[in-house]
Amino acid sequence: MTTAAPPPTPTDHPLQTRVVEPISGWRAIHLREIWDYRELLWILSLRDIQVRYQQTVLGAFWTVVQPVAYMLVFVAFFRGNAPRNVPAPIFFFCGLLPFQLFASALGQASSSLVDNQNLITKVYFPRLVVPIASSITAMIDFCVALVVLLVMMAIFRVAPTPRALALPLFVLIGAVAALGIGLWLSALNVEYRDVRQAVPSLVQFWLFISPVLYPLDTFPTGWRHYLLIANPLSGVVEGIRWSLLGSPMQLNLALTSAAISVGVLITGLYYFRRMEDRFADMV
Repeated sequence: MTTAAPPPTPTDHPLQTRVVEPISGWRAIHLREIWDYRELLWILSLRDIQVRYQQTVLGAFWTVVQPVAYMLVFVAFFRGNAPRNVPAPIFFFCGLLPFQLFASALGQASSSLVDNQNLITKVYFPRLVVPIASSITAMIDFCVALVVLLVMMAIFRVAPTPRALALPLFVLIGAVAALGIGLWLSALNVEYRDVRQAVPSLVQFWLFISPVLYPLDTFPTGWRHYLLIANPLSGVVEGIRWSLLGSPMQLNLALTSAAISVGVLITGLYYFRRMEDRFADMV
């Protein structure tokens, strides 16, 4: 005689329950939670890319139209700012490459929460996923522009130096700076919609305080020099030129840019987490 197995007890199949409660004040940053939602992060990144380039003829090459246009204008009117040992188009495009990464990541991250308000108000997930996904999209655009730069270097017969192995490090510093500032602006944009209107002007201002049009040693002393040093993008631009073209660069500049970028990212993360529980109500 066989006996039926006893019904499973609740402990046989435990359910994972997540309790979401509003927390006031400063909150800890749980990076493990971002990793748990990595699939959503990838889906949002792919969606942004598909939406941007669907029904376009040139596709991803639209990302290089703006830096190429800027480069042609700079070559036409500011050719004298380029060093004599570097072709002017290569010099300017090397500076525009990290700036385009910064501007694209900043613009997309700052408006990412408002653009995804339907998703934010309906389901729970760590809100940090949204601006991070926008930054990943900007990184893909950077890779496309980097291919164009390498083609230009081949045309002008400019060989990359062995220092090119350090290129990912400077790209990482630029991405960290863009994400940190993007987190600040995205959180502020939820509460103050004026931020979206101010971002294009901020990007244009940032272009002129970055050594894109001129080498950093153009202003060796004075307040303008210290303003450029305080700009985290200065070390990124000079670092990419140093790694690809062999241009001179001071180690202090790279360390300063890295420290400022990390500081901006940490403060941006904590401010974003502080405001996170109010996003669904204000967005």
